[in-house]
Amino acid sequence: MGYVSNVKKTFKLKYCFNYIGVAAFLVLMIILSSTGVLSRSAVNLLPKIAYSIILAVSLNLVVGFLGELSLGHAGFMCVGAYLGSYFSIFLHNYIDNSLVCFLISLVVGGLLAAVFGFIIGLPALRLKGDYLAIVTLAFGEIVRNVFKNLSFFGGAMGLKTDKIKLQSSTLYIVAFILVLVVLFLIQNLIRSKHGRAITAIRDNEIAAKAMGINVTYYKLFVFVISAFFAGVAGVIYGHYYTPILYSAFDYNYSIEILVMVVIGGIGSISGSIIAATVITYINFMLQNNLSGDLAAVRLLVYAIILIAIVIFNNAPALKPIKDKLNFKNLSAKLFKKKESTIVDDDVAWNRIESKIRMDELLSIDVKKQDGEFSDPDKPTKEGK
Repeated sequence: MGYVSNVKKTFKLKYCFNYIGVAAFLVLMIILSSTGVLSRSAVNLLPKIAYSIILAVSLNLVVGFLGELSLGHAGFMCVGAYLGSYFSIFLHNYIDNSLVCFLISLVVGGLLAAVFGFIIGLPALRLKGDYLAIVTLAFGEIVRNVFKNLSFFGGAMGLKTDKIKLQSSTLYIVAFILVLVVLFLIQNLIRSKHGRAITAIRDNEIAAKAMGINVTYYKLFVFVISAFFAGVAGVIYGHYYTPILYSAFDYNYSIEILVMVVIGGIGSISGSIIAATVITYINFMLQNNLSGDLAAVRLLVYAIILIAIVIFNNAPALKPIKDKLNFKNLSAKLFKKKESTIVDDDVAWNRIESKIRMDELLSIDVKKQDGEFSDPDKPTKEGK
């Protein structure tokens, strides 16, 4: 019973808001899709939202909680997309079930991306700031150009995944379940002692070393975990698009993932989820509505929208509006506990007057009589 009571004490509802939000969104989409309210194009958008959330949350682990700048996240996604999908195609020759092949290839693609993360991270994490960003950016460009020139991966024509491609109506359900798994793993990592060590490195690396934290180990650990989840997102991409083209994983996409992290708030998991969803939806709407002659201004409109979001997040004049709309403040007001006070207690602290007028004497031992001060211990004329 003691163990159960301890679990109840440590349980906090605020840690479950992300799970509840994603699960509620998934249930809502399933209901709308099954009733025919959701259009086919909207159903096709859902898997992209799911793997965008995984990419943003995993990159936030590096940028927000470790404090390192990485611009090669699309490169790890590229590794997972090509190698994971290629393994799924190979596995499909022996297992005639696309969903089983997909689940197995998720692990394989993630592990292979993690291996690349370890190989790149071991020398690269000795660098800091802009130098690390340049190295990771170069890694992403090298990886996609290597896959471009390998013939058994389709070369410049891309890797065809027609055999393993899943229907969007099935893929988005599995993808959002994976989002819940990723959120569970990352949030529990952040709240653990390892997460506190990671944030300590971000706040002050020298102080973290002085406290005995293995800085190199934790930097490499976070980099590998982030690469693993990027590889998982790449496998989802490989079972969503066909063919897999190297051009989809250029540095612009790495910067777009970073924009999701920055707009959502560096170090905020909830912000990364919302920003990834909003930016993916904005891109989808612009691509559908700005076509033909208006396609040239699509990127311009996209940039203006991002600038407006950044101004809203950082403008001091808009801070009161932002605070009112802040989910944390709204939830704090909703679940605020009322202070318990004893109303019938006449000597309660809030009923006792604590203010003294400036014209009153603070000492009760001195009394003013007839304009003169006298000592109360000294006998007066009446007392004689």
